[in-house]
Amino acid sequence: MTEEKKTLKQRVKDSFMAFLIWREHHIKEKNFVLLLAFLVGILGGFAAMVLKFLIHFISSNLTSRINLEAGNYLYILLPAVGVIITALYVRYVVRDNISHGVTRVLYAISQNKSRLKRHNIYTSVIASSVTIGFGGSVGAEGPIVFTGAAIGSNLGAHFRMSPRILMILVGCGAAAGIAGIFKAPIAGMLFTIEVLMLDLTTVSIMPLLIASITSATIAYAYTGYEFEFFYVQTEDFYTSRIPFVILLGLVCGFASLYFTRVMNMMENFFGRFKHPWGRTAIGCAILSLLVFIFPPLYGEGYGSIVGLLAGDPSSIVNGSIFYADRYQVWFLALFILFIVLTKAFATSATNGAGGVGGTFAPSLYVGCMTGFLFAFVVNQFDLGIELSTKNFALIGMAGVMSGVMHAPLMAIFLTAELTGGYALFLPLLIVSTIAYGTIKVFEPYSIYTMRLAKRGELLTHHKDKAVLTLLKVNNVIETDFLPVYPDMTLKEMVDTISKSNRNLFPVINQDRDLVGVVLLDDIRNIMFRPDLYRRMRVSTFMSMPPAKIEVGDSMDSVMKLFDDTGAWNLPVVEKGKYVGFVSKSKIFNSYRRVLRHYCED
Repeated sequence: MTEEKKTLKQRVKDSFMAFLIWREHHIKEKNFVLLLAFLVGILGGFAAMVLKFLIHFISSNLTSRINLEAGNYLYILLPAVGVIITALYVRYVVRDNISHGVTRVLYAISQNKSRLKRHNIYTSVIASSVTIGFGGSVGAEGPIVFTGAAIGSNLGAHFRMSPRILMILVGCGAAAGIAGIFKAPIAGMLFTIEVLMLDLTTVSIMPLLIASITSATIAYAYTGYEFEFFYVQTEDFYTSRIPFVILLGLVCGFASLYFTRVMNMMENFFGRFKHPWGRTAIGCAILSLLVFIFPPLYGEGYGSIVGLLAGDPSSIVNGSIFYADRYQVWFLALFILFIVLTKAFATSATNGAGGVGGTFAPSLYVGCMTGFLFAFVVNQFDLGIELSTKNFALIGMAGVMSGVMHAPLMAIFLTAELTGGYALFLPLLIVSTIAYGTIKVFEPYSIYTMRLAKRGELLTHHKDKAVLTLLKVNNVIETDFLPVYPDMTLKEMVDTISKSNRNLFPVINQDRDLVGVVLLDDIRNIMFRPDLYRRMRVSTFMSMPPAKIEVGDSMDSVMKLFDDTGAWNLPVVEKGKYVGFVSKSKIFNSYRRVLRHYCED
């Protein structure tokens, strides 16, 4: 029976290889990529539906007995239980870090030839559904992007596609995830372009569109044609409100800056804990306390968004210990303000404790609260103009998301597609642009990209930087330089020169530490003087290199070293040990090769 299974497996493998050969001869790569994008869209759409179903199923069953008119101690228990279950699953079943899904997709694109592990197709779905369903204050969009990207990466790898095509399929998977979970195909495509920074070319545009539209179609087929957030515009937007919209853009810019800074601060805080269960204990304590005091922080918080967009702000106090005060005007404003201020702490505590979720939904949530609060407070001062709190809540969603993610176009279209608020397109444009411009002054990178940017591992739309990011120092190291030692005589040096094709020689000691270099031009005037052969040693005429390259340095920093020193060759060391040399000519040749491959249409 075992032999039969082996034979069957071999037959399947042989048949698949035959198909690949047939495909190569009969189906053009561009056409085959479109077919793969369609499959990625289908799988990404179903993955989004499964994730939404699991979150809703878990959450609705756990909160069915919640008392809306008083505080609920379940809010202390449930989020902690969900995070602990997730942490156990990740540490002992998955045994891999699956947090920060969008950042990991960016890393895979820039540093791992767009390859993601096979388990990423399902592990993030399971982990995030438990985290969010039990009340973790995070979003499902980061995990579904990770899942969709993994689907695209593994499907492309299965069909032996090149790294350039894998990059496109990873983008298709991410776009499908966003389009499926939000029913927003345009936002899905723009997410890939603005956040994942995939170039919009004649090769990538059609696959991205096909994957997004296919995934959104599946979402519409299974959940109906209603918008994700119920919103009916009952008050027209007038041009007299534009000054307030501009002011809201500034407020959203600073709100997104606050959100980003708090998230980074809390991530550094949790990073200082050496024991993982210490992080879990502290994170669960912070999360449970915040959710108990402010129940709208439970889960994704979409119920609160729907309440504000429906014009029912008092519903935001439901299930809290402050229920009796829900109709007091200034108390309600203060309650919402504290939610805006604490959402970043709750989100970072969820992830820091071991939960799995993204910052996509929290940024939408904070934006909605910020926009509503802005209009609500302005209306209390009786300025002779009444702002629609519903409209400004919707506009604020685009503002904060634009700032946090550095993706103004995606924020505009996602907000419109989520709510159907296309009549507010002008204020959406204004707020998103101003919020993005405001945070750009203080934070050049988004919440997803700043970690990679600091390490020089970020792929950007800037072609030169993108190509340099794709190049690796390890791939351009040359090791055919003959080493010499400090105590070698000039005669031994000349003998070494006769055996070498290079005019540069590393000087190393017995421990292979690089202690200097010898340039042929520097000793040309003495190398033909036999009277010096026994008297002069390498240590007397060697020189120090103008700079050294570490094995882990980014190619961008390597090129800066070449520019600063004016050198043509620089030595590469690893913890002081000699490894080889990197030359400008080698980098330029590799650069041209990668540029042709990267920019090929």
